Amino acid sequence: MGVLKELRDMLFGPKVDYKQLMEGGAVIIDVRTPGEFKSGHKKGSVNIPLQNLSSKISKYKNKEVIVVCKSGMRASSAKRMFEQEGIKCYNAGAWQSLN
Repeated sequence: MGVLKELRDMLFGPKVDYKQLMEGGAVIIDVRTPGEFKSGHKKGSVNIPLQNLSSKISKYKNKEVIVVCKSGMRASSAKRMFEQEGIKCYNAGAWQSLN
């Protein structure tokens, strides 16, 4: 079980209270394709497909960001992109995890 926790922490970071972050004004960014987003998403989330993220990332300076996708892999890439710009970012994995 320790290896699985280490892998989860490596991909998603330590356990985070997403509800508290959202109540505090964190922005939810869903990095799936528009078609995936239309099929279901967290209310209030913003859809920015991963391939378009770099051109829109500066808009989120001085904000906390929660990224989601289908499984957490694209969100992991998005998290790295935000962190490279100095933006506090959390990977919540699959978008359904926030419901």
